[in-house]
Formats: sequence, C-alpha cells, structure tokens
Amino acid sequence: MSVWITVPTYNESENIRSLLSAILQVLPNGNVVVVDDNSPDGTSEIVSEMAMLDKRIHLVRRSGKLGYASAILTGLNFSSKQGAHILGHMDADFSHDPNRLPAFLEALERGADLAIGSRYVAGGGVKGWSLYRQVLSRGANWLTRTLLSLPIHDCTSGFRLYKRDAFMKLRLHRLKVEGYGFLYLSTALAFWSGLKIAEVPILFIDRRHGKSKLSRRIIAEAATALVKVFVWRKTGRWIGKPLVD
Repeated sequence: MSVWITVPTYNESENIRSLLSAILQVLPNGNVVVVDDNSPDGTSEIVSEMAMLDKRIHLVRRSGKLGYASAILTGLNFSSKQGAHILGHMDADFSHDPNRLPAFLEALERGADLAIGSRYVAGGGVKGWSLYRQVLSRGANWLTRTLLSLPIHDCTSGFRLYKRDAFMKLRLHRLKVEGYGFLYLSTALAFWSGLKIAEVPILFIDRRHGKSKLSRRIIAEAATALVKVFVWRKTGRWIGKPLVD
C-alpha cells in the first residue's frame, strides 16, 4: 500500500532536509508532500532540489501564508489524487519522530481508521516544554474532551495517519477553522462519524531549530471555535458563521 505524508512548512530550512531523509529512511516505499507557504528562508528551494533527485519527494509551493489547516488539506488532497492508500501529516520541526511511523501503520493494520500520535496516553509525553506550554496543552485537551464528549486523550495532535476510505468519508474541507481548531474538530468529526480511532504513544520533543508558530491569535481562535462548536452540538445553531458545512 502506498503511504503519503504531508509536511506543511514555513521557514523550516534548518530542519527540512534532515526530516525528509528521516521519513523516507523509515518509509522507503513512501512519499512525502511538502506544502510550503512561500518561506523567505529558502525552504522550498531545498525541497525542490531534493525532489529533482528523489521522485518520492513532492513540493506544492503556495503564494503566501495561507494557513496551517489549508496546507494540510492541500497536501492530503494531493496525496489522495496520487492514489494514496494511507495518508497523513506531521510537523516539520522533528517534534514528531519519524521513527514512530511504523507504529501508526501497525495501528491501521489492526483495524483503526485513524491513528493519532498521542502525548497523553501511557508511553507518551513531552520534552522541552515550559510549564506554561504544558498547562496550555493539557488544559486545551481536557476542555475539548469535556465539552465535545470525546474519548480521545490528545485531540490536538498534528501527527496522524488516515486510511484512504476514512479520509474520503470525513470530507475535511467542510471544516472552516485553522490551527488547533482544525485538529480537534477533525478528531471530533472522525469520532462522530463512527471511525475507529487509535492513539499511538509519542514523545513530543520541542523543536531543535526555528521558531514556534504558536501565537496568541491561534490560541484565541481555537478557544472561540471550541465554544461555537459546543453551542452548535447543544442547540443545533451556530454563533456567527458555521465552522462545519
């Protein structure tokens, strides 16, 4: 079966060469799609150079910073059109260890439709985070699980693999939210759609190079979206514009 991994990038020139090599070493028959939002640091040029030498590497270069969720969807849709049987996404900064990919594939082989890399199950964890970041992440996941009645421990993980049929069923383009909102809402949508979800333990290691993309705006957007989705699930009505078509 063909496995395609999407890696969204913005200013990841210090990480991308090593990451692509690591992914393809673990998945020698796999493919990687880098969706770059016109990084000024030359990320896309590095990927383009690598793609010329390795047909397993694919570059989708976008005109500017169009958003995390849309970058993931662009890569997943590209992978689907190439006939991917399994498709997924992970971060570009080595916070998601490529060596855990075989464990994700094993979870899908055992019957899961979606495998999520989880920091908050037995065997998982985080390394290199400040106390503030740990409290923020754990609090966000607890609140999401509580308000949306989800049995998933790590709803905001950006490391995941889908079976093709599951991805097609979800139609994630319906989600009108970015950042962490996209991650927890896609998790919720998978659960509400009756998909079998497996949480694969991962050790999340804070980035070695470059700067985090997390901002107060992203946090505020995710919090606002959570309230809107909670109200929608309780009342059937949206506050403002719907987040799910």
